[in-house]
Amino acid sequence: MKKIVYLLLMAITCTFFNTAKADEGMWIPMLIGKNLEQMKKQGFKLSAEDLYRANGSSLKDAIVHFGGFCTGEIVSDKGLIFTNHHCGYDAIASNSTAQNNILDNGFYAKNYGEEKPIDGLFVRFLLKMEDVTPQVLNATKGLMGEAKDAKMKEIFASISKAAMTNPNLEANVKDFYKSNQFILFVYERFDDIRLVGAPPQSIGKFGGDTDNWEWPRQTGDFSVFRVYAGKGNLPAKYDVSNTPYKPKKFLPVSIKGIKNGDFSMVYGYPGRTDRYLTSYGVDLATEKVNPTIVKLRNIRLTSWKEDMDQSVDTRLKLSSQYASIANYWKYYIGQTEQLKRLKVSDAKRQEEKAFTDWAAEKTEFAGLMAQYEEIYKTISPIAVQRTYINEGFLASAWVPQAITTGNTLLKLSISRGDEAYNKQVQEKMASSLAKYTSTYTERADKKIFAKILASFYNDVPVKSHPKFYAEIAEKYWTGNPETTFQKYADYLWENSHFIKPEKLKAFIASNPSQEDIKKDPGFQWAINLVPADYITNNFGTIVSDFETKKAELDHLYLKGILEKNKGKLMYPDANSTMRISYGQVQDYSPKNGIIYQPTTTIEGVMQKYVPGDSEFDLPANFIEEVKKKNFGRYGNDGTLTVNFISNNDITGGNSGSPVLNANGELIGLAFDGNWEAMSGDIAFDKQFKRTISVDIRYVLWCIEVLGGAKNIIDELDIRGAK
Repeated sequence: MKKIVYLLLMAITCTFFNTAKADEGMWIPMLIGKNLEQMKKQGFKLSAEDLYRANGSSLKDAIVHFGGFCTGEIVSDKGLIFTNHHCGYDAIASNSTAQNNILDNGFYAKNYGEEKPIDGLFVRFLLKMEDVTPQVLNATKGLMGEAKDAKMKEIFASISKAAMTNPNLEANVKDFYKSNQFILFVYERFDDIRLVGAPPQSIGKFGGDTDNWEWPRQTGDFSVFRVYAGKGNLPAKYDVSNTPYKPKKFLPVSIKGIKNGDFSMVYGYPGRTDRYLTSYGVDLATEKVNPTIVKLRNIRLTSWKEDMDQSVDTRLKLSSQYASIANYWKYYIGQTEQLKRLKVSDAKRQEEKAFTDWAAEKTEFAGLMAQYEEIYKTISPIAVQRTYINEGFLASAWVPQAITTGNTLLKLSISRGDEAYNKQVQEKMASSLAKYTSTYTERADKKIFAKILASFYNDVPVKSHPKFYAEIAEKYWTGNPETTFQKYADYLWENSHFIKPEKLKAFIASNPSQEDIKKDPGFQWAINLVPADYITNNFGTIVSDFETKKAELDHLYLKGILEKNKGKLMYPDANSTMRISYGQVQDYSPKNGIIYQPTTTIEGVMQKYVPGDSEFDLPANFIEEVKKKNFGRYGNDGTLTVNFISNNDITGGNSGSPVLNANGELIGLAFDGNWEAMSGDIAFDKQFKRTISVDIRYVLWCIEVLGGAKNIIDELDIRGAK
C-alpha cells in the first residue's frame, strides 16, 4: 500500500507516456514543490510555500472558485474580486432591463451601496488538501463494479463529513488518475457576492463569436465583484448589515508590462480534460459525437438569434444562455478539426502499441487495448442517438421542468395533509417556475423543439427510433419530417399544461389529480425521456455495461501508465480542483511564413471597429479617449496593450484565473484558448497551445478612464507605476 501511494505522489503529470514539458500540465498545488526547480529555471522567484501553505496564508488564499464554473481572484483587502466578463455575464444580464441596460452600457458602483447582490452566486476558498488514498483503497479492497462504486461513495461521504467541522465548510473527495489516487478538499463558502463593475459588453465581449477562440484578440473580458461576510468575518447569507470580507491574502497588481519569454503562471480551477482517452474514444468523438453536438447547438443558436434580433427584452433574456451555448458550439467545431489535423488518433495508437508491448508479460495489464476495442464496438452504433438524448431532447428547457414539476405534483397529490411539507414544496416549485419563465420564448422554443425532432428522424435509422417517438411520427406524419414535428409541437403547446409558463402556473394552483397529471401530453413526452428509463427501455444494459467496463479499463490503464513511468513527474486530468500551470509569455507561428506576436494593442481594437455592429461596435467615450491617447500610467510607448498570449496549460473553468508574473503579481486574466490548439482537452500540443489573457493594464484603464471608478482603483495594490 505504501509503495502504491508513494508511486502516485511521485507521478504528478505528463501527457500519456511522455515526460511533461514545462508549459504542459495542470499541477496540484499541494505538491508543487516537485516542480520548483523547473519553475526557477524559467524565472520564478518565489517559494513553494508562497504558492501553497495549508497553515498560514499563501497565494492559494487569494484564488476563489467562482460560482463553481469559473475562477476569480481577490485583489484588495476589502474582498474585491476580478474575473472574466463572460463569467459574470448572467449576473450582469439578469440585472439589466431595457430601461437600465447595464449589459450594454456597463456599470461601476461608486460606493458599497450601489453594489448589486446576486442571488445564487457563491465563491469558495480552498482551506486545505489532504491525500486520502490509503483510506479509500483499504475500504474498497477486493470490490468490483457496483459494490465498489457504492463503497467508494460511502467512504467519500464519511471522510468529507469528518472534515466539515463547522457549518461554513464544504468538503469533498476527488479521484485522480482514474481512481488511482484520492484527495480530500476542504472549502469555506461565501454566498453574499455582489456585482461591483463591468464594462459595456461591446468591450467585454468585443469580437463576439467571430473572434471567439481566435488570436489575435482584443477583448476586455473582465468583471468585478465583491465578497461580503457576516459578523466575525464569517460566511453569511445576504444581509444589508454584512460587510466586505477581509481576506487572508490578496494579489498585488503589476503594471510594469510584459515581453516575450517572461515567466507566467495561471492559478485556478480547470474543469475537465481527458488526455488519457484512448484512440477509440477520440474516433467516436470526431466521427459521431462532436458533429451531432454542433448540429444541435446550431439549431438552438439560429432560432434564438432570430428572436433576439427583434427585441431588446428578448436579447437580454436569452443573452446569457446564448453566449454559453455559442462558446462550446464553436469549441466542438475546433476540437474536431484540430484532432483530425494533428492526427491525434494515430499518435494515440502508437502510444497504445508501446503500452501493449510493455504490458505483454504483465498479467494485470495484458490485453487492455483489445478490451477497449470490444466495448467501443457496442457503444458506437448508438452514439448519435445517445447524444440526441442529452444534447437535444433533454436540453429543451420545458422538458426537465415538466419532469420535475410533474413528479412533484404527483407526490403532493399523495401528501395533501402535510401543510409544512406542502408549503416547502410549493415554494421550490415557484422558484423553479420563475427561473423557467425568465428564459422562456415561445416562438423560438417551439421551433427548436420541432427542428430537433425532425433532425433526429433524419440522423437516426428508423429501426432505432424509440417506440414513443415512432408512434408520434406515424400519428402526425405529413410526408415531411419538418412539417410533421412542427404539427406535433403545435399540438403540445396548445394541449399541455407543462410548457407555457402561465398555463403551468394555473395548473399547479388547481391542485391537479394524478390522472390529470399523467394524461397530460407534455408530461407523457417528458417522462419518456427520464434518462434511466429511456436508456434501459431503448438500449437495455448496453450503456451501463459500457460505462462500468470503461471505468474499470481506465483505472487499469492509468495504473499501468503510472507503473511504466515510475519516477517521472506526471499530472492528472483536470477535475475542477485547484491547479497551477506555469510557462512563459510566448509568440507562435500558426503556419509557415506567419508569426503571431505575443501582444495586441488598442490600435487593433480600432482596426476592427465597425459602428453599430453587434460584435465590433465600441462605446463613444472609448473612441474619444483613444483619439486623445489618454492612457495615463497604463500606456506603454504611446499605446495600450489589450491582450497577450502565453503557453500556459488551461481549460474550461480556468476562465477568470489570474495570470501571475515571477513575483506572484497579477498581470492579466485568462479567458480563452487559440483555434490551432483546440484539441487541448484531449491532447496537449506544445507547438500551438496558447492561453489568451486580457492585460491587467487594459482592465484598469477601462475601469478608471472609461468607467470613472477611481474608487475601485484606489483599493488595489498597484506596483510598477511610472
